[in-house]
Amino acid sequence: MAALTSLSFSALNQCSDRKALIASTRNLASNSDGFRFRASFSCHYAGFRTSASSSRMVIHCTSGVTDLPTVAETKLNFLKAYKRPIPSIYNSVLQELIVQQHLMRYKRTYSYDPVFALGFVTVYDQLMDGYPSDEDREAIFQAYINALNEDPEQYRADAKKLEEWARGQTASSLIDFSSKEGEVEGILKDIAERAGGKGNFSYSRFFAVGLFRLLELANASEPTILEKLCTALNINKRSVDRDLDVYRNLLSKLVQAKELLKEYVDREKKKREERTESQKANEAITKCLGDYQHAGQ
Repeated sequence: MAALTSLSFSALNQCSDRKALIASTRNLASNSDGFRFRASFSCHYAGFRTSASSSRMVIHCTSGVTDLPTVAETKLNFLKAYKRPIPSIYNSVLQELIVQQHLMRYKRTYSYDPVFALGFVTVYDQLMDGYPSDEDREAIFQAYINALNEDPEQYRADAKKLEEWARGQTASSLIDFSSKEGEVEGILKDIAERAGGKGNFSYSRFFAVGLFRLLELANASEPTILEKLCTALNINKRSVDRDLDVYRNLLSKLVQAKELLKEYVDREKKKREERTESQKANEAITKCLGDYQHAGQ
């Protein structure tokens, strides 16, 4: 990405087809730089031992994490929590996201942080913008996060907290968080320490979107500010650049898909109105003929 300002939530490029939308969703939810999904992602092997009574080596593997839910169980929990039908344009994206976020959630190095939450909330609100019902949109959010055994209220609260903080920042104060005291500054310091190798930290594209949201709200659009913030947080800027481009691409494709859906709904609505008008005209003619015949008797 040549410049930070090339990514904007309101200025989106036009896009191609629905298959590309789903492919972009897969890319958005998958991680980069050392984050690869494997069937054995949940296993943290403690070691092995040999049998004293045999020349064969017997390896005993133990998992560091037990009783992890499967992807199917997470999806089922979501469907149980929200039982109403979801329009396919939204449901296809949600199903892709929940599968990939399940894998993030139960990765051994996963640790929840508010920037990740801000990124997810931003992505979710952008994806679900224009949903027919505000009440249903929030109910879907609640069901989605609960299905991952996390707290949707915490996601919303942390996202709001970071947004309010960022609105009061400048480019310089944003990147100088390490020299200041405060709740959000403490959150960023903790992330920097964990990303620097002093604890669990699992980078994801939701985290990248969360970083950009902070910059956007602070009106810190200079490309160098993102680089300095990534350095302060011990995050690979090239990964962030690439992931933000993926997010922009996803939103572009979703915009076109929503436009196509709106055109379809408008056409169907017009057809129904035409059928209704035609039916009313036929009924009026029938009534007139009936009245004429009655008058002639």
